[in-house]
Amino acid sequence: MLLAATTMTAGAQEIYTEVKRMAQTNADNSNADPLVRKINKFKVDALNYMAIKMREQMPDSTAELLDKEALSLHIFINNYTNALVANAQQPAAHVQRVIRVFMDASYSNPLFNDDDKEVVLSYFNDGNNMTRFSLDTDWRRAVLAAEEAMKKLNN
Repeated sequence: MLLAATTMTAGAQEIYTEVKRMAQTNADNSNADPLVRKINKFKVDALNYMAIKMREQMPDSTAELLDKEALSLHIFINNYTNALVANAQQPAAHVQRVIRVFMDASYSNPLFNDDDKEVVLSYFNDGNNMTRFSLDTDWRRAVLAAEEAMKKLNN
């Protein structure tokens, strides 16, 4: 809710900064659950990647775009964790399909079309990681794609 309130009053690049600040705080919190720390480390890495690539490939893009992508990343991760919790009692095969929905939504919606697959897919290819998503993601499109795929999966 704090993020939603921040969203309403935030100015240029403030949303990105707040999402990153919250993620960094959670990633650095040695008292936090290790899973929470890993998820937030992914967020920090994805936000850093996004900012660097925007400067390199989209130097004329606005801070508003960075804010929208950061907020969408936050929503995507929340939707993912909520879907995992909601489906926790389902058979393992169904849970794997839920995970695949979000992986596919991330992978299939690149923002930069980055050829450095080693970096871009470092989380995606790590079978021990909970956030198996591409760093090169248009998070706004990925949120919509995952929502649509989850509707189909649950029907």
